[in-house]
This record gives sequence, structure tokens and C-alpha cells, in this order.
Amino acid sequence: MTRPRLLDLFCGAGGAAVGYHRAGFDVVGVDVVDQPHYPFWFGQGDALTFPLDGFDAVHASPPCQAYIRSGVVAKDGRHPDLLPRVRDLLEQSSLPYIIENVPGAPMRCDVMLCGSMFGLEVRRHRWFESNMNLAPWTPTCDHSRPVTGVYGRPHGKAGAWPGMLPSDRETWSRAMGIDWMTVAELADAIPPAYTTWIGAQLLAAIGQPSESAVGTRQTEH
Repeated sequence: MTRPRLLDLFCGAGGAAVGYHRAGFDVVGVDVVDQPHYPFWFGQGDALTFPLDGFDAVHASPPCQAYIRSGVVAKDGRHPDLLPRVRDLLEQSSLPYIIENVPGAPMRCDVMLCGSMFGLEVRRHRWFESNMNLAPWTPTCDHSRPVTGVYGRPHGKAGAWPGMLPSDRETWSRAMGIDWMTVAELADAIPPAYTTWIGAQLLAAIGQPSESAVGTRQTEH
């Protein structure tokens, strides 16, 4: 059987892509910045103008810096606010779509996912908006477990804050379920577990069975 094709806009190094691939999609990534570690077919270009023809679904993760609540990110207009334009583009396409971003972004939170829902050593809350019906229930958060802080730069064996796990590439990689990214790429990624869960529902919405994939990274061209 031919696997449905998903377009991964603002793809980064492919955390979301691997989750969708595990669910059962063939994935094509697009980003304005070259992504040499992206594990599937990648095209460098403007995500807002890339052709949508030939795809069965679209995932978009527009830049989140404009929406991050932390005071460590400048709010002086230097970070693009692309989410409204992305939504308009996807709505006009009539394709099933998923938009992912940080809590507080100007979007509808149809589902909020946390790493602890999937037994990961990271929280990394993320909102997902879709024009498909996603399950309103999610796995349960467990914030009692120690986590690492995957953001900014690694803070060393002591962790970013007292009581946290070490903040280094090895711990970040294990916590995120990602073994192919640099430190900087990990800081911007989402765990593949999120989009494996989302992808199974997206496949059901378009009438396709979900698959189970083996391995962390699989490359297709």
C-alpha cells in the first residue's frame, strides 16, 4: 500500500517528522534554513510559498520565539509572527492540517501534550490546533518525575535548576527520544512521541490505518 504523504513546514531537524513517519506517513520537510540532519526528503525554501499539491496532510511549526512567555526572549519585534499567515494558508488549502506551537501562541489549543505523558524525562508543553477532530483526552501528565530542561544551552551536570536532571546533550537526547540532532537542534525540537500520537489520529481522520515503526531514525528519499 502507498503511504499517505505529509508536508512538514518549518521542519527544523525533524523531531515532528520522525513521529509522523512512525505513525505511517511519508514525510517531506521544508525550511528556509538548510537542515543537514533532517532524516527524510528535505527542500530548502519558504514554507509559506511551497506547493501543497500532492500531499494528504500538512504539519506546520512556525517560529515560536514571538510567543514564548519567558523573559529571556526579546519582544521587540525581531522575531516573526507568522502563525496567522500559516493558518490562512492551510485553511485555504482544504487539506487536513496540524499547527504546533508553544502555550500562549495565538492559536486554538485543541490538544496540549507534555513529555511526561509519554514517559519522557522532559515536560516541553506544546499546543496543537487542527481542522480535524482530535481526541479531547490525552495521556496523563506526571510532573512528579525529575526532568531535564531542554532549552537555550546545556547547563551541565547540575541541571538548569536544583533537583533537575543533568542538562547536557546526552541527557537531552535521551529525554527527547532523539539521537540525531545537535544541541541547538534539540533545543528547538519536539519529541517524536507527540506526533506519533497526533499522527495516528490524523491517519484515522483521513481514513488510513496507523503503523508501528521500529527504530529512532529512518531515512527515505
